[in-house]
Amino acid sequence: MPQLTTTTRTRTPSPARARAPRPSTALAVTGAATAVALMNYTAPMLTLPETAAAFGTPASARAWLLNGTPLGLAVLLLVAGGLADAHGRRRVFLLGTLALGVTTGLGAFADSTLTFTLARIAQGAASAAVLAGSLGLLADAYPSGRDRIRATGIWGASVSGGIALGPLLAGALSLVDWRLAYEVLGLAALAIAATGARTLGPDATRGPRQTRPDLPGALTLGAALASLLTALTLGRDGWLRAPVGLLLLAAVGLTAAFVAVEHRSRTPMVDPALLRRPAFLASTLGALFTGLAVIGLFSVVPTLLQSGAGMSPLGAAWLFVLWSGTAFAVALQARRLAGRLSAAYQLTVGFTLSAAGVLALLGGLEGPWPRLLPGLLVAGAGSGLLNAALPRLAVDSVPPERAAMGSGANNTARYIGSSAGVALTLALTTTGPDTALAVSAGLSLTGAALTLVLGRRPR
Repeated sequence: MPQLTTTTRTRTPSPARARAPRPSTALAVTGAATAVALMNYTAPMLTLPETAAAFGTPASARAWLLNGTPLGLAVLLLVAGGLADAHGRRRVFLLGTLALGVTTGLGAFADSTLTFTLARIAQGAASAAVLAGSLGLLADAYPSGRDRIRATGIWGASVSGGIALGPLLAGALSLVDWRLAYEVLGLAALAIAATGARTLGPDATRGPRQTRPDLPGALTLGAALASLLTALTLGRDGWLRAPVGLLLLAAVGLTAAFVAVEHRSRTPMVDPALLRRPAFLASTLGALFTGLAVIGLFSVVPTLLQSGAGMSPLGAAWLFVLWSGTAFAVALQARRLAGRLSAAYQLTVGFTLSAAGVLALLGGLEGPWPRLLPGLLVAGAGSGLLNAALPRLAVDSVPPERAAMGSGANNTARYIGSSAGVALTLALTTTGPDTALAVSAGLSLTGAALTLVLGRRPR
């Protein structure tokens, strides 16, 4: 009997091992949280006219209704990535998901442009923790090889899926009340946080433990980005005015200050050694131009369809889903290209397709909607390739213990680009939508050229 008792005890799993999830569980939870974060990000695209009317927001300030979340994301993603690597990806991910639920719910009760924008910035900060922690958890669950390619492809598809479903949910619920979408998304985030707390096990990898986050770097980066976005927002009323020039100079000066702070910091948001890796540069620049050229434009397309072609919010949502749904489907299948095409070259193809699709939209945003279908399909395919390649390159281009930092840098660049892209697109549409389309196509081709050059350099 003693031997039987001893054998039974030996086979009893330890608490840590009992809590360790299957990789598929980590993928499901992180993918769901990422999709909700992106749904929250894109929800205002369809309800921008109703939200602006409810708050009495002037046309010159409408960019802030869209840019609150990407501003919070851009400023805190690198901080969140460093905290996740040092203090636990599971902890940062769960706290971010919980905070996303709370702040999204608070946004539903905002009563002014300022309070709504502040709530959106807080949602962006929470989303930063979700995104940085989620890719770090996937790097732990899928250490390398084809399984990681498949997992990051599915995670990229969750990005595309969230982008697609956010406007559709907001458009449908706006028939009742535009605030309802934020209440639903807040509850969904809280439910995912509760599920993750029960199912996600301890971290497998941690980097060097940092004593404090790089707050001076975050503050200077945030001030630089806020100055840039304000300049681009004011530029729609005239680019040669003194306030615009002063804000642009402030953005340049604050960016230089950010670089200086990072060089002197003991715990920089980005390890300077990573900047010598061509794959890391391809990941970061690819994300920046994805935000500038793709997300920036398509964040505004639903509003242009409503104002130019006279479409209803729900009708504009379905056309937007044609683009984002194609991106979702292509991102899911992009893993089949992994053995034939490197992630950097996949970015090049994605940017090229996106540029071709956007050029096909020229002259169509104010006309009959069937004219838009080919361009939306081609641009959606390009976006899907970008969304699949970026997370794969983000974690592959850095050491395993820096996976969350790689994710943070990638997503920071993406949302800096998208914030600037939204403000720039809204400013350019004052001269007609075709100007914005042409600039977007040019930026996509620039991204294609940069990733092609970096993809040819040795790792």
